Amino acid sequence: MAGESERARGLLLGLLMGDRNGGPIQMALELASSLRRLGRFSPDDVRNRYLEWFRREGTDTGPVSGRVFELISAGVPPDDAVTQVHREFGGLTAGCNPAHRAAPLAMCSFIADPELPAMAVQEARLTHEHELAGDVSAAVVVLCRALIRGAAWREALELAAAGRQAATQAAMSLAAKATPRSGGFAPDVLRAAIFFVNGNSSFEAALSEALRFAGPANYCPVLVGSIAGARWGASETDGYPRKDILRRALEAAEELGSHWVSKGSGDKAETRPS
Repeated sequence: MAGESERARGLLLGLLMGDRNGGPIQMALELASSLRRLGRFSPDDVRNRYLEWFRREGTDTGPVSGRVFELISAGVPPDDAVTQVHREFGGLTAGCNPAHRAAPLAMCSFIADPELPAMAVQEARLTHEHELAGDVSAAVVVLCRALIRGAAWREALELAAAGRQAATQAAMSLAAKATPRSGGFAPDVLRAAIFFVNGNSSFEAALSEALRFAGPANYCPVLVGSIAGARWGASETDGYPRKDILRRALEAAEELGSHWVSKGSGDKAETRPS
């Protein structure tokens, strides 16, 4: 059984393997770079990194984040840009991009467990005004943190669902029998990810099914990669086409994962003081 350090690494490397379109992993790596440099979460620094990446090569941001970055680049104040996009989209800003990119928060042992939900909501609010975008992101990072710590699958789901909105809780319920939907609405993406991770016994099997289900939009495989990587440990990364991204992901996974000091395979770990 993988130890905590291996499961922490698996979270980011799993995201890498689940992201077949290239945007979420690059945004996650910008978040990871900020956390690694500062040793804390700074919304302003993260936003600036997202903007620099967007101006340089931004791709597959999702329509909400992309439009927010366009407006900020044109001189609109950041908070006003988020509100304007929410209005332009008729309030439909409950997309999955924040949940896709937030994985590094769960990896950082120097972030206390109780701080994670509010931090994920704050990070989501950099681009998405709808409360469900942040609520689902909070559920994902708490779920992944619990899995890194070695919680059993059902226990981790219960911890992640506690205090979340009804739509998020419903997405995490194992009692739901309906076939998952393939769109980008954050609760639907979470529901699909839970469906595939719950229904399989390995990272490879869960991701393979998710990829066949999702099609080119590739919404749920990103979360399947993160969650399954945190559940079962670091995935194989051979053959990833962008070697520059692979190198950055391996470096970030190694550094953030190394803060979880396992006593032994499968044992509870102690964390280094930050």
